[in-house]
Amino acid sequence: MKISSDQLSDFPIDPFHLKSLQLLGEQLAAEGQNIDLLIDQIQSFQIAVPSWALGTGGTRFGRFQIGGEPRNLEEKLDDIGLLAQLTKKTDAVSLHIPWDIPKDATAIRQKAAELQIGFDAMNSNTFQDYGQPLSYKMGSLSNADASVRKQAIEHNLEVIRIGESLGSKGLTVWLADGSNFPGQANFRNALQWTADSLKEIYAGMPSDWKLLLEYKPYEPNFYHTVIPDWGTSSLLCRQLGDRAKVLVDLGHHLPNTNIEQIVATLMHQNLLAGFHFNDSKYGDDDLSTGSAKPYQLFLIFCELIAGDLDGAQGWSSISWMIDASHNTKDPLEDLMQALESISQAYAKALLVDREKLRICQMEGDVTGAQEVLQKAFLTDVRSLVREARIRIGGVAEPLEVFRKLKIREKLIAHRGKSSQATGL
Repeated sequence: MKISSDQLSDFPIDPFHLKSLQLLGEQLAAEGQNIDLLIDQIQSFQIAVPSWALGTGGTRFGRFQIGGEPRNLEEKLDDIGLLAQLTKKTDAVSLHIPWDIPKDATAIRQKAAELQIGFDAMNSNTFQDYGQPLSYKMGSLSNADASVRKQAIEHNLEVIRIGESLGSKGLTVWLADGSNFPGQANFRNALQWTADSLKEIYAGMPSDWKLLLEYKPYEPNFYHTVIPDWGTSSLLCRQLGDRAKVLVDLGHHLPNTNIEQIVATLMHQNLLAGFHFNDSKYGDDDLSTGSAKPYQLFLIFCELIAGDLDGAQGWSSISWMIDASHNTKDPLEDLMQALESISQAYAKALLVDREKLRICQMEGDVTGAQEVLQKAFLTDVRSLVREARIRIGGVAEPLEVFRKLKIREKLIAHRGKSSQATGL
């Protein structure tokens, strides 16, 4: 569904926006900031949308349909095209296989190109049974049964081939492998089998691809997971090669983990592959990015920008994607909110006075360092992010337009009340 220019003309820019932007511009100019440069940076920061986030999210207790969900990959691309039109903040989709195997890769690639959408990293799935001959109940790449490991390896290689046909340049691997009870699995064997399996997958990647290796401390296994943390992931990546790096999912951490320190450490070692953006209160809660811990998100971006400026790891080598879909929100509204929160956190991090912060750090001025960070974080950058969107053809308030044009109702009328997207 594409919104016409006539429809958008019914949503003129609020004069208050221009006043807010002018005041912010004067403030930033007094602090030595170039507002046009900031806007350019915000515009160029694009975040991929996962194909599984266009439908209503699920939990292990159930799923509540909202209606109008995309019934196939083509309709998922249409939804992402709508997001791109309104927000100008996403230009790529991350496909999940086997949920979204294209029937005609050439046609899908052409449709995506018409919507100005590219294909981010591909995602394999060995964490559930999906009609394959052998079960992954006791693990996939770490399974004690070599035939199951072979099946999981071949699935990943198939995902790579599909990705090649679409123009993707990366493979994301997340394993649910682990155990629920002491004695159920041999820790060392499981890790070694995983390493051996990943080596075969890595060897099957094109030379211009990268492997993004994810980690998670618990769930669905609650005694141990084979790749529980960034250290284990980076250990495996070093065994694979330079094109294997660690993927950080913000929800995949134990409570109160210092994620910004993990980010800094990985950048220091040139081992950061990318991000899956979401938020959590207690665990991997799949909450909208920035809805629970906005200051943490800001601090993560502070480290990302600092690492790039200091030459630790280039910003352009990092992949960005949202990975959240809660079952109590409209998925398109959820994605719009997430894209906005991420943009605001990034914009605030750009405002940090890095030279002043460096001096405070070198002189041991703890209070001064905190003031530098909080001054940037407390700055209202909404007009800056809004202006960045408007200048490249987006709308001032995407969520408002979505609701006033009754897009969800129109999708329901077209696709049906009981339509359900593939995925969890």
